[in-house]
Amino acid sequence: MSPAVPSKAQPPVDRLGRAIEDLRISVIDRCNFRCSFCMPAGHDYSFLPREELLSFEETARLARVFVALGVSKIRLTGGEPLLRRELEKLVALLAAIPGLRDLALTTNGVLLSEKAKVLSEAGLSRVTVSLPSLDDRIFREMTGQTFGVQHVVDGIDAAIAAGMGPIKVNAVILRGVNDEGLVELARFFKERRIEGRFIEYMDVGTVNGWKAGEVLSAREILGRIDAVLPMEEVGREQPSDVALRFRYRDDGVHVGAIASITEPFCGDCSRARLSADGKLYTCLFAASGHDLKEIVRSGVTMDEIAAAVARVWRGRTDRYSEERKETSIAPGSSLPSRKIEMFRIGG
Repeated sequence: MSPAVPSKAQPPVDRLGRAIEDLRISVIDRCNFRCSFCMPAGHDYSFLPREELLSFEETARLARVFVALGVSKIRLTGGEPLLRRELEKLVALLAAIPGLRDLALTTNGVLLSEKAKVLSEAGLSRVTVSLPSLDDRIFREMTGQTFGVQHVVDGIDAAIAAGMGPIKVNAVILRGVNDEGLVELARFFKERRIEGRFIEYMDVGTVNGWKAGEVLSAREILGRIDAVLPMEEVGREQPSDVALRFRYRDDGVHVGAIASITEPFCGDCSRARLSADGKLYTCLFAASGHDLKEIVRSGVTMDEIAAAVARVWRGRTDRYSEERKETSIAPGSSLPSRKIEMFRIGG
């Protein structure tokens, strides 16, 4: 019989000296949005059959292994994670893991108004909601939806009412698409005392038609906001944090920007990603993963699972965003064109 928890092990360090501290768990690869920057309409997507998804118990078992190896933060992602039925049951299992200090969820927010209270009661600490624009027309164009922004706003307000926090809202910014509404978005977040995080358009996956010319740099984004709503830089809380962090000078509300394209942060990356079918990915831009589902379903002990995870992490050399920046400088260089789609492993 496998023990309920693995033995405490020395946290593994990869070949670039990075420990494993954060785990992002995709619970489903389906999504009810068709965002242009992630999963655009017009493609024939195939999704995992139910039996290929990790069960909540299998997911929690793997999560306990990762926590024993040094993970202290877990984020649930998708696809759209709230499409997974009774997700609060998984939240309760994860919240009970000793040593886990932060349990969060990333969502498009449409189903959040009906789920926020039960998720909070199950132990979810906080949520990050995606909202690219306050303009209904632009919102519809970017998300492939027929309804407007208010559905997402209702979800944000429900999360606030449920006592989750700090609430963060992500906005992927594309030059010439939604950048004219930057300051309006920033003001909306500020008034609700929410940390808005503006994200450079990234070349994740293969279907989003990424073009470098549509990238608006984090520094330009922050500069536009600062010109109207003055702020000051406060720096990252932890070296592995992804966002450049600022605060408004008049009220101290935080705002951030994620500069994966122009200011890569691979050197401090501590994130592992677990797909809904149990594959471990060591980079958001990876081409392939390592099958943990087969291992966890084979009846091996928790210590054997931990050894397999540690072995993968110790062999890790990923630094895609840094390499992307280097190849733009070096003529004739190229990067792998085959990458896992973001909706399969979360952001």
